[in-house]
Amino acid sequence: MVIGDGAYIKKLNRSLILQKIIEHEFISRAEIAKITGLNKATISVQVADLLDAKLVQETQQEHNTVGRRPIMLSINESAGYVLGIDLDFKEIKFQISDLQGNIVETNTIAINTEVYEEILYILIEEIRDYKEKYSTCHYGLVQAIIGVHGTVNNDEWIQFIPRFHWSNKDLKSDIEREVDVKVSIENTANLSIFAERVYKYPESDNMLGIVLISGIGAGIINDGKLVKGHDGYAGEIGHMIISPFGQECRCGNSGCWELYTAEPVVFSQLMERLDRPNLSYNDIKQLLAVSDPTTCEVMKTFISYVSIGLNNMINSYNPETLIINSELLKVYPNAIEEIEENLQSSVSVYQQIVLSDLGKDASVLGACALAIQNFFQVEEVVFSREEVLD
Repeated sequence: MVIGDGAYIKKLNRSLILQKIIEHEFISRAEIAKITGLNKATISVQVADLLDAKLVQETQQEHNTVGRRPIMLSINESAGYVLGIDLDFKEIKFQISDLQGNIVETNTIAINTEVYEEILYILIEEIRDYKEKYSTCHYGLVQAIIGVHGTVNNDEWIQFIPRFHWSNKDLKSDIEREVDVKVSIENTANLSIFAERVYKYPESDNMLGIVLISGIGAGIINDGKLVKGHDGYAGEIGHMIISPFGQECRCGNSGCWELYTAEPVVFSQLMERLDRPNLSYNDIKQLLAVSDPTTCEVMKTFISYVSIGLNNMINSYNPETLIINSELLKVYPNAIEEIEENLQSSVSVYQQIVLSDLGKDASVLGACALAIQNFFQVEEVVFSREEVLD
């Protein structure tokens, strides 16, 4: 039983009611009372406040039975908007979502610079444009969350982004000084696993997400909560050593997993050995389809290194659901089956290994979902509709 002052209890009740409206999309006051155990008077007062705040709206549901049509509550999705950003090495992806998690627009721009000040300028201008574009709705652009492919501490400082060679950058403050929008910075692997739970696996409380697309990172959810570590750097598994006398890494160690398993490494190997200056995922798929020996050999080695790292992670975290985000594994026939054949240890226990359906969109989807959760101040959000993922 929760004990506290009236304002605290009221805040908890408001959060609980909002959470159920988000989860069910359309729900009546009576259903909220049944699910939450709150009395009807409490729900009526809270809902009245939410209607006044334009956070929820009422809809009279159509039905074929005799009697009064029930009044359904839903989130006022157009009351505000959130912006998710994936800051990658060669491009920046922007995604706007409404407050019900529906994708409104997506835009990707190419960048040809690693200079912090130049990329900062691009971000400021883009965020400023989005703020202006959505300024006419009740709450406007409520938050922008930027996912970066590097380490971010608990104060949202960027500690290091290897491919940009950025160290100790306060990107959040640098943007907020120029644009009146709340900004947060998060690691892309954390955002990706958050998206997996929100959109695909809401019932799984112990999840491990491995992202192989740009570098290698892990998002960890334990007992339904994101695990970030003491300083915020948990999940930097690309620098787990799998070959102690192997290649030297920019981190200072040798034999890091990222040197053998990140997708850019595989592409580089194939382009060199096949003497082809450019390769796409579809090119590799076609080469595999005709059993090109070089491609098959490189991909087999890639699968072996993936399996070695996964074995270590499974033994460390014992996940219920292990999700691999890799476009390269998607073009490899029976990738999961082959990985599981390599996991022969009797102590490697997990429930399922799957390939992510969200792919390169996972980070921006997670950023938007997290911004919505922050805005509503709820414990969790669940968006189950398939059209969000199309």
